Amino acid sequence: RSSVPSYQLLPDPSGATDTCIIRFHAGPPYEDVAFKIVNREWELSHRRGFKFRFERGVLQLYFNFKRYRYRR
Repeated sequence: RSSVPSYQLLPDPSGATDTCIIRFHAGPPYEDVAFKIVNREWELSHRRGFKFRFERGVLQLYFNFKRYRYRR
């Protein structure tokens, strides 16, 4: 429990370009866990939606995707 968990974004093994795999690694005694998510750019500002915390044995990751607005 002394190491901080980390995450990796990996390409989808099925070859799909619109999805990717996010894998979390925390070390022993925890096992790795992975999820398939949409392959889009993240909003990284603290105000709009990126937070990565590990408190009291609970990992929390919040993120929003960037929005591209149409302007004439």
